[in-house]
Amino acid sequence: QVQLVESGGGLVQAGGSLRLSCAASGTIFSINTMGWYRQGPGKQRELVATITSGGRINYDDSVKGRFTVSRDNAKNTVYLQMNSLKLEDTAVYRCNAVVVVALPGRLTYEFWGQGTQVTVSS
Repeated sequence: QVQLVESGGGLVQAGGSLRLSCAASGTIFSINTMGWYRQGPGKQRELVATITSGGRINYDDSVKGRFTVSRDNAKNTVYLQMNSLKLEDTAVYRCNAVVVVALPGRLTYEFWGQGTQVTVSS
């Protein structure tokens, strides 16, 4: 029904920057919240940042002031600009979207991307 495709991960030195993108496609009527979650080695999945269709933003305290989430509603795409990266930011980052599907009933579902690896080295 709906696919989320992430891009932009990679290897970066501490203090560097990366920009992640996540494009949603498929039977989409509208998208409510989009966001990013991450799971580091030996850790549970945690919220990084979310943004609603109206632009309300929420960040985890660990990334405030360093990461910026944004979205292009016309492109059904959410971005995550990551600056001043730290070793502890190393994780698989997964995109999340709460989608109203363009099918009879217009039900709401939650979808996940496959994930993109971000590795921060010293």
